Amino acid sequence: MTLLNQFSTTFGLCLCLAFSSCSQQPSETKAKTNTTFQDTIASDEPISNGTFKTLSLQRVIQSKRMSSNDTSWHYEPAINSPKSAIYSKDGSKFYINSLEGYTTAVFDAKTLKKLKEIRHEFTAADGKLFKDAETTVFGYQFKQQKDNYNVFSGKPVEGCLSHDGKFLWVTYYRRSWDPNAASPSALAIIDTEKDEIVRVMPSGPLPKMIACSPNNELIAVTHWGDNTVGLIDISSPNPFDFKYTDHIVIDHQVQTDFSGAVDRDNNCSNCLRGTVFTDDNTYLLVAKMGGNGIAVIDLPKKAYLGTITGSYQNLRHIALNNGNIYLSSNKFGAVQKAKLSEILKLPFDDQKQLKFTDWQTAMVGSGARTIDVSADGKYTYACVNNACKVVVIDNQNMKVIHEFKAEPFPVGMALSPNNKQLIVTSQGKESVPNSGNAVMVFNIEFE
Repeated sequence: MTLLNQFSTTFGLCLCLAFSSCSQQPSETKAKTNTTFQDTIASDEPISNGTFKTLSLQRVIQSKRMSSNDTSWHYEPAINSPKSAIYSKDGSKFYINSLEGYTTAVFDAKTLKKLKEIRHEFTAADGKLFKDAETTVFGYQFKQQKDNYNVFSGKPVEGCLSHDGKFLWVTYYRRSWDPNAASPSALAIIDTEKDEIVRVMPSGPLPKMIACSPNNELIAVTHWGDNTVGLIDISSPNPFDFKYTDHIVIDHQVQTDFSGAVDRDNNCSNCLRGTVFTDDNTYLLVAKMGGNGIAVIDLPKKAYLGTITGSYQNLRHIALNNGNIYLSSNKFGAVQKAKLSEILKLPFDDQKQLKFTDWQTAMVGSGARTIDVSADGKYTYACVNNACKVVVIDNQNMKVIHEFKAEPFPVGMALSPNNKQLIVTSQGKESVPNSGNAVMVFNIEFE
C-alpha cells in the first residue's frame, strides 16, 4: 500500500529488530464446566466525526536536536524516553510520562507549549505524601536495606484518570535504587487542577498498567513483576481514603528473589500488560503479554476466572469500544477485533481456559504496541514499534487505510476526547543511537 503524507524530514533508518518473547502456546482441553459470563455490555454509539481523510503532522517535541531547519521540530529536554501519553478529561492538556527523566511533562493541547514538569523524585521532606509513612502493601518485602524506603525516584510508565478527571494516576516502573525491580514499587496520584502530586501509594513489583472502573469505585494496578493485580477502593473523593482491598494472583505468583543482573523486561512470566474494566464493572480483562491470552477477573467475586485463548499471543494492549474488544499483538504485528458479548457467552474448561477464534484481524507490522479507538468506533490507531510507523485501521472491515512514518520507535499514544488530535510517543531503543526521545502531535483530518 502506498504510504500517505510522509515526513519531509529524514528520521533515519528504522531497524526491524527481533522481539524476544516468553509467550507460551495455549493448551487445549475438551472438558467443559458451567462457568459462564454475564452479558451486559454497553454499546451506545456516539456521534461520528465523519470519514477519516489523513493524519497531518503538527509538531515533533523532542530532546535530540536543540535546533532544526524544520519549524515543526521543537526541542524539549523533559522528553526523555517518553513511554505514554494521556489527555485531561476536557482535552485541554496532555501528559507525557518520560520514563528515564523521572518526569511527567504537561502540555497545552492547543498551543503545544509545556505548562509544567511533575518530578517523581522524593526526599525525606516529602513524607506528607505517604499516608502513615507506608512503604509497602500485601506483605511484599524489600530486597534492599534502606533508612527510608520513601526516598527514591520513580520511572513513570502509564496513567489513567479517576473522579471525572480530577486525579491522574501514574505507575512507577522501578524505584531508583531497585535495578532488578524485585522490590515493591509505587504509584503517584496527581491533582489535575494543580498538576501536583497529592499522594504516593505503594504497589507490588513492577507495576505498569493502571485502569479505573467506569463506576469510579476501583483502580486496578497490574504487576508485570509477579503475575498479580492490586485493587484499590477509590469510592471516597479524598485521596488519603483510597485503600487496597484485594490482591489477585493470575495463574501463580512469581518470586522475585534475584541475584545479579536480571532482564526484567523478559523475566516476567505472564508479563501482565493491557488492562481494562468492562462497561458494566463486572469483569477486569488483563493481557498476558508473556502468557497465552487474556486473563479474566470476576470483580464481584474478586476472583481470577481463567484465560481467554485463541487470539494471537504476546498481547500488549486491550481496548473496549461500542461492545467490541480490540487487541494488539506485539510479536505477531496484529490488531484484532471481536464482539465481547460473543466471547462472554462461552464457558471455561476445567483448565481455566476459554478458546475463542472468531477474530477479525489487521496485520500492521512487527511491534504492534499501544492502540486507541475513536469514540464512534470507526477507526483504530496503532503504534507499530519495529516498523516505525503509525497505522490507521477501518474497523468495519479491519483493513489498514493509512500509514505514517514515525520517529523510531513509537510505543504510546492517546486520542484527544474530540478525536481530532493524536499524540504518539517514540521511546527509542538503546541499541539504535539517536532514536526515539520524541513526541509526535498529529491533526486528524476528516472528509
